[in-house]
Amino acid sequence: MFSRTRIIATITAATVIASLGAASAQAATSSPSPKATAKVAAGLPKLPTAPVVRIGFFANVTHAPALVAQQLRLFENQLGKQGTQVQYAVFNAGPAEVEALKGGAIDVAYIGPNPAITGYTTTGGTLLRIVSGVTSGGAEFVTKPSINTVADLKGKTFATPQLGNTQDVALRAYLKSKGYTTTPTGGGDVTVVPTDNATTLALFKKGQIDGAWLPQPWATRLLQAGAKVFLNEKSLWPNGQFTTTDLVATQTFLKQYPGTVRTIVQANNSAIQYIAKNVTASEALVQQQIAKWTGQALPQSVIDGSWADLQFTWNPLAQTLATSADNAAAAGLLQLGPNKLQGIYDLRLLNSTLIAAKDKPVSANGLGSDGLAKKA
Repeated sequence: MFSRTRIIATITAATVIASLGAASAQAATSSPSPKATAKVAAGLPKLPTAPVVRIGFFANVTHAPALVAQQLRLFENQLGKQGTQVQYAVFNAGPAEVEALKGGAIDVAYIGPNPAITGYTTTGGTLLRIVSGVTSGGAEFVTKPSINTVADLKGKTFATPQLGNTQDVALRAYLKSKGYTTTPTGGGDVTVVPTDNATTLALFKKGQIDGAWLPQPWATRLLQAGAKVFLNEKSLWPNGQFTTTDLVATQTFLKQYPGTVRTIVQANNSAIQYIAKNVTASEALVQQQIAKWTGQALPQSVIDGSWADLQFTWNPLAQTLATSADNAAAAGLLQLGPNKLQGIYDLRLLNSTLIAAKDKPVSANGLGSDGLAKKA
């Protein structure tokens, strides 16, 4: 069962602004200082900007910086000063978002690492570049309470959001490390069924699946439906950090309109800073955006449980991306060429904004450009 992607027709900035309501206007009064943002921009060279930019994202807590930036109108305010109109498209899973990038339906996207890797490798490195980090953590393997050991996994059925997405790859890699086989078509010692997240919740409640490897808030929603945490993915990574969401731009758009991409990166940075200083307010903003795009807010207990498992950071944690790619290749979902992921990052715009703001720049870990001087 494959995820049904829901792409909302492009919405003009004016429409988005009109729909935010009084709550958004009140929240915007505590947004990052426009003067501070302008000061950073003033210290950077002027670059070409686009008349329109189309931004893809998920209405999900793992994409909280995108949702906060929307609700505080950071994209509209900062891009509007450059004469750029903002349009949005919402997705349920990364592989479909990659197809939208390939088809020219969107220019910039908040996306999971494995779909970004797939989009890069399947186009010979021509489709996209990762231009910033967004989120670390926030994924769990949750199961029926009767599943207590690795041996109990054999013969069971587990869901993931979509074939080849970040959690799908993580589950298959974990099962392989424990000696189990899986196939993209649902065969092997353990059955993996890529399924829309909302459907996964319904199937679990009906007892038709044994659990799932999911991003937040869906992992928490299954926990509240009677599941238990079999494994928190952060336990598999050094320092408990691994990239969950990145910000990418198509190479065509990046080359033609680097000024617009830089401004989006700055807005993303501002949203991350706002979240760090205003946790409760940020949760409320994310709730409002989730309700706007999906028609229904999440229970506060779900937001609280999800938030505790996430870290928002512009550092793309490039060292974890190579591991994710190797896991996808080992699961038979990806073919890596001789250069593997060399060139997938272009962090020069990000680092220029960080340096101008006197923040520490981040590394591409040898997988692309970061603008940092090489040590002798």
